[in-house]
Amino acid sequence: MLIQFNFENFKSFRDEASLDLTATKITEHEGHIVDIANDKLLRVAAIYGANASGKSNVYGAFQYMTYYVLESFKFGDEDEKRRKKEDNYQKVIPFLFDENSRDRESTFEVFYVDNSEDTGKTYQYGFSLKGNEVVEEWLYSKAKTARNTYRTVFYRKAGEELEMNGFGKNHVENIKSALNKESLIVSLGAKLRIAKLKKVRDWFLGNEVVDFGDPAENFFRSRMLPEGFIRNKDVQNNVVDYFSSFDEGIQDFSVEEIQQEDGKESEKSYKIDTFHKIADSDKTVSIPLKQESNGTLKMFALYPSLKEVLEHGAVLFVDELNARLHPLLVRNIILTFLSPEINTKNAQLIFTTHDIWQFSNELLRRDEIWMVDKKLDGASSLYSLVEFKDEEGNKVRRDEAIAKRYMTGNFGAIPALKPMKMLQGDER
Repeated sequence: MLIQFNFENFKSFRDEASLDLTATKITEHEGHIVDIANDKLLRVAAIYGANASGKSNVYGAFQYMTYYVLESFKFGDEDEKRRKKEDNYQKVIPFLFDENSRDRESTFEVFYVDNSEDTGKTYQYGFSLKGNEVVEEWLYSKAKTARNTYRTVFYRKAGEELEMNGFGKNHVENIKSALNKESLIVSLGAKLRIAKLKKVRDWFLGNEVVDFGDPAENFFRSRMLPEGFIRNKDVQNNVVDYFSSFDEGIQDFSVEEIQQEDGKESEKSYKIDTFHKIADSDKTVSIPLKQESNGTLKMFALYPSLKEVLEHGAVLFVDELNARLHPLLVRNIILTFLSPEINTKNAQLIFTTHDIWQFSNELLRRDEIWMVDKKLDGASSLYSLVEFKDEEGNKVRRDEAIAKRYMTGNFGAIPALKPMKMLQGDER
């Protein structure tokens, strides 16, 4: 489980931001709390903010950290320019609206408990990038019985001797000989099959990071099929049951392989139809899956990610979860993660949204609701509802009508609106 995600100097976030999934000492919805590794953690975090406030940059920071962990072993090869072009190399973007931040490193860090280990061990892993160089990288771990004592697994800083503890001599030599300024030790070590480092890489690999604010990703994911869907009728039936949790219209699927004219095995494609029941009849009618509504296609696209994280206790981080979905359907997804009967592996859902229906103390704790606000200097800040204080120093009470207060601007993180007089008709 993710305990805390920290980042600094990334896009609109100039100063350090911290998304903390540690439960505070408030008393509402105590069933939302998971006791693990001497911590009390939360399964859900909802992130609100105005358009252009920077809330998607919280998602973007986690996505970028994941990308760099998974891909940086490829960087810095002899054919560097060609490789970067082929791999769509993404250079880190710092806060650009002041001179100091432009030339300062960007930092990303996670604290997490690896659910797959079942040992309660906690990890602290992070790195700092400046341009195309890793200027610092660290990995610490803490046993469940160690309370607050972390031990150094490795520590790296540009210009200093690499510190690696508990690694075999050959592994240390292999890392030192292959490491370059652009690659992370975790990424390279996983490629070299060093178990301690592969385990960290695999934690990132097991999470799902989904951007439903991106039309291209929406299109791509709506055409991704759940594992085993083509030939396993049980998988198809499970997807039907999944759809029936919000719409009983879809009764079945049919899958037909489309033969390619050149006969290439690698270019197989499939025609997928959905069957709908005809009213007042036992008969069904079929339509192509691609002709289903955008909301249905989004739920189809979400199914593999939901299934994966709930089965393995991973993190699902979604940008614009509410896009094309009814608020009650979004609430049902949230309730799935909050349910200990369904979410037995303590998977976590972190999402950005404008959906005011979910901004409710009947659904979420105050420390599960987060907001992003942008200051006049262009810098974003991230804070939870439980942290917020008004101008007189008053905190948000558990019994307040928080949605109404949020919409009237009491907590910040809403757009500052002005009349659109520039759109008025020409009076001549």
